[in-house]
Order: sequence, then structure tokens, then C-alpha cells
Amino acid sequence: MRHPVASWGLAVIMMATCSTSLFRFHGALAFSKARHAAFASPYRSAARSSQSLVQLFSTSSGKARILFLGTPEVAATSLKAIVEDSKKEDSKFEVVGVVTQPPKRRKRKGKVIPSPVGLLAEELNIPVLCPEKARDPDFLDELEHEIRPDLCITAAYGQYLPKRFLGLPKFGTLNIHPSLLPRWRGASPVQRSLEAGDNPVGVSVLFTVSKMDAGPVVSQTTVDIDENDQATTVLPMLFDVGTASLLEVIPRVLSGEMTMETVTQQDESQIVNADMIDASEAEICVWKESAVTCHNRMRGFSMWPGIFMYVQISDGDTDEPPIKFKVGKTRVAGLPGAQEPTDIIELGPEKGDGLLLVCGDGSVLELLEVQPVTRKLMDAKSFANGLRGRTLRWVKGPEPAAI
Repeated sequence: MRHPVASWGLAVIMMATCSTSLFRFHGALAFSKARHAAFASPYRSAARSSQSLVQLFSTSSGKARILFLGTPEVAATSLKAIVEDSKKEDSKFEVVGVVTQPPKRRKRKGKVIPSPVGLLAEELNIPVLCPEKARDPDFLDELEHEIRPDLCITAAYGQYLPKRFLGLPKFGTLNIHPSLLPRWRGASPVQRSLEAGDNPVGVSVLFTVSKMDAGPVVSQTTVDIDENDQATTVLPMLFDVGTASLLEVIPRVLSGEMTMETVTQQDESQIVNADMIDASEAEICVWKESAVTCHNRMRGFSMWPGIFMYVQISDGDTDEPPIKFKVGKTRVAGLPGAQEPTDIIELGPEKGDGLLLVCGDGSVLELLEVQPVTRKLMDAKSFANGLRGRTLRWVKGPEPAAI
């Protein structure tokens, strides 16, 4: 989530060029006839009248009009729950449109695939807009004159929303942010919270303002997690919790009970930034980091970029060249006291044990799943069996090139 409004963030499927600033998916007809065929027409072309646009987004239910913005799978899950809630007899709102990132080509010659949110919206027959940039004037004109949202909801949309956008919905824009704000404002809140060893973690529903993740908080929910939980499971769980909290507060927002002025303002003195993760952070330096530090980094980086180290295999007489060694799963070994320093990594004695690695402070990191370069991910025992009596040692990796 590069920004609170970018947080995280179909009648046609777009061409790979995505040459126009905005495309629209309309319904199941063209999608079902040619799921992988595509065409792109200029936004607001002469072939698409203003009247047809109004008809596409018009409703006569008298309910509040909600526009949803999101892109990845976790956001699609949120959209599904929101739409299901809108179908209840006593619902005060309906979802009139969806905004998501433009489709992307998978691999160099792969097919152009809409985002998970775009695909779900098509299945639900909800109109979809895919602006290249949310500041696109035509896109903003469409929102203002045809869609006319009363409330916008963002969930990992992936783009910065300009002031003009934020001024359109009369009840504002609500964002689901998976952290206990103001702790972990920024692009990688779940990853950074797990890397730091936070427990509990949590999710906030907040009003969106121009400043990143700085809006007033409507609700917050804390969640206790296990010391081995990873971002791959914590992130979707927090979005589920956040969506449930959002649905609880929407009626109070639409009634005017909850506004930017009446909900909780963030304490600016408690801000902790969740900086975007860089691939260079993925190496674990076991000679100077503790087992807990390495384990928590694995938990936080499990989605991307993972963690790795360098190891060397020796048969006693010959040392093979050091190799990059990805680590897929770890835990902190519950051995009593600090262990004697050693660079040897060996399989634990008990059934189910991983490869035991003594870190610089004497704590022991257990490698449960590993992936040598050019090999597939495997459990620790399978890798140890492949050593055939040879010795495995950790080594320091090459020094980063000077800039």
C-alpha cells in the first residue's frame, strides 16, 4: 500500500497495450463469448454516448451509492462480502461500480488478465473502470457526472487518489488498512509488523485524506496471532476482519453519525512507517542476527521476496563453491540457553526436526523448508538425505557492490 488511498490497490478484456487512459468492462455477454479476446476504444469515444454511460451506472433503489476500489485477491474477497451485504433486505447501500488496476500481461507472451477484483466484478455484473491513473480527468468526470458515488471504499487499490476524487463522495472515502494505525503507515504494514514481531496485530478502517494513511480512524480491531504465522495467511485474515468491521460502521457513516470530525484522530507522535520492502533485505545474516530476528523476517517476507542465505557443502577434503540457499519456512528452536558457536548446519535428532543453525547470539534457527539454487522447495529431511554424509555450513555472502 503505497498510500492510504492506494492501499492496498466486463464486457471486454483490455488489449496488452492499454493505450487509452481508461477502459470499461460491462457485463457477461462479450466476456462469455470471447474471454481472451479484447478491444480497446478511446474513453468517451463518439461511439459511446453520455446517455449510455448514465444508464450503465443508474439505479432507482434510493439506496446509497457505493464505489469500490481494489485490485488483488484480498480486495476481491472484501468486495464479495460487501456485495453480499448489500443484497440484504435492510441494506442501506448498493455497489454501483468498481475501480481496479488495468489488466496485466502474464509473462512476455502471456494473456492479458484482469485483476482479481475486475474478474469478480464481471461475475457479479458490476461495471468496472480501469484508469491508468486515478487522476485522469476523464475518469474523474465519469465519477462526478455518471457514477455519482455517495461513499467510496478502498482496499489495496494501488494508486494515489487526488483531492478531486476525495471531494466527490458526500460521505467520504473509507479505507481498510491492515495495521493498528498510526503504527505501520505505508506500503508494507503486515510485512513490517510481522518482521518486528508484533503481537497482537490489527486492522483499521479510516477515512482517507491526502496524507498517507493519516485519516481519522473509524474502527480498529486487534488480533492475537501465533508466533509462526506468516504474511501469506495474516494479510487475508486481517482484510476479512477489516471488511467485517467496515460493514458494521457503514450505516453509521451513511446516517451522518460518523464523520471525519466525530471519529478518532490519529496521534502523530506514535507514527511508525511501513517502508516498501526491497529485495536486498531478504538475506539473513546469521552471524550477527538472532534466530528470532531471522524467523520474523521470514514471516514478514513470506509473500515476497522470501529470505535466503549462503551455504557451502564439504566432503571433508573438498569445499564446493558457496551457493544461494532460499529458506521457505523456519521456527525458533526451543533449546535451553545459548549454544556454542558453530557454522555447521545439521538435521535435528528428533522426528520432524529441521536443519539446526546456531546464530551469532547462540540462539538456534530451525530451517524447516529449503530451496537450493535451481532446485525445488523441499523439507529439511529430504535435503539432509541428499547430502549423503557431507557437511553443510553457513557462509557470509558476497559484499554488496559499491555504488
